[in-house]
Amino acid sequence: MSFFLYQVSSYQRGPEQDWNRIITIVSIQVIFAAIISYANYFYLLPRLLEKKQILEYLLKFIILFAVVITIRILFDRYLHGGATEHRSGYLNSTRYIVQVVTSNLFIVMFVSMLRFAQDWFDLEAKRKEIEREKLVTELNFLKAQINPHFLFNTLNNLYYLAYSKSDNTTVVIDKLSKMMRYMIYDSNHPKVLLSKEIEYMENYVSLERLRLNDETPIHFEVKGNLNDSKIAPLIFITFLENAFKHGVSNTQKDCWVRVLIEVNGKECIYTVENSKLTRDEETKSGIGLANIKRRLELSYPNDHELHVQNLEDKYSVQLKLNLI
Repeated sequence: MSFFLYQVSSYQRGPEQDWNRIITIVSIQVIFAAIISYANYFYLLPRLLEKKQILEYLLKFIILFAVVITIRILFDRYLHGGATEHRSGYLNSTRYIVQVVTSNLFIVMFVSMLRFAQDWFDLEAKRKEIEREKLVTELNFLKAQINPHFLFNTLNNLYYLAYSKSDNTTVVIDKLSKMMRYMIYDSNHPKVLLSKEIEYMENYVSLERLRLNDETPIHFEVKGNLNDSKIAPLIFITFLENAFKHGVSNTQKDCWVRVLIEVNGKECIYTVENSKLTRDEETKSGIGLANIKRRLELSYPNDHELHVQNLEDKYSVQLKLNLI
């Protein structure tokens, strides 16, 4: 409307402008431009984007454009048939036809760009939604992998205690029940209280102490004020499991494990160190470490630092998290 209004009024400058006539002309121009633009917007372009047939689109657009513009020109000539000789000559001139074609073509192209912009935004929104769903699915899959991995290790511990007829078997079952309750219910949430995660780890350490008959030095310490800090569930446990799996053995002396969790505001530093077994007693690492690295990438992108050191006498892992 503003484009045509400026175009028509610019040819009729002066204090005696006939605004009724100008608005009539502009309204006619807008109606015919809208017919072409919206037919192209709602009918032709969607089929072009769907079928990718450019030649078919161009043919249909040219026919549509030519028919509507022809009707528009004939309507103008009929409407202003009694106009002055100068006006009548202008309506029948090539200049007038070129002006009508170019102005309408400009409007159609502008509206078409809006269509492509809208489709791009819709496509980008769908892409992000698919990516988000994919990440959620992958994250749930990675979390699900932890359950059988942990259960396998713990059942081995329970089997050892039952086989040796230990009085601690019932204690182990009770702690295992609490841990499984945490894994089944609490870990289904995107974030859990850090205190709950630490309680889960303490139960795990208690199980290991029972299995090892308190013969292996295990130091577990928490520093700082936990408050209501939250964390993605089951983030820490893999490093703790690996410490016992690769650093502790019933047949090797001088084994040890040290765990330190430091909380300072929103920053959490988790450090796990363990002795190294002799080469004959080393076991192959499973999917745990690769799993947790991927989970960190998904749950804490750009908000975590993981440092792993494989030294001659010990294995050390330090994880820094921003508890956003």
